[in-house]
Amino acid sequence: MLILTRKAGERITIGNDIVITIIEIHGKQVKIGIEAPKEMAVHREEVFLKIQEANIKASKPDLSVFGKLTKTLKKAPTPTDKKA
Repeated sequence: MLILTRKAGERITIGNDIVITIIEIHGKQVKIGIEAPKEMAVHREEVFLKIQEANIKASKPDLSVFGKLTKTLKKAPTPTDKKA
């Protein structure tokens, strides 16, 4: 991890297209501005972790659907069933 010391108004450049500006400092709180390409997602860590959690949850199949589908198919008439 690279650790840098910056004062309000100073900047950090990452690569060619990301700039982090220290906007203001009040006690233990630091306000930063981030300039990055629109296609690059920038999130606070707690938001990023929630997005990852939601993506993992969404990628897991709901196996209960298969049980419901099996029950539904068992109840459905088959092509060999004849109506009188």
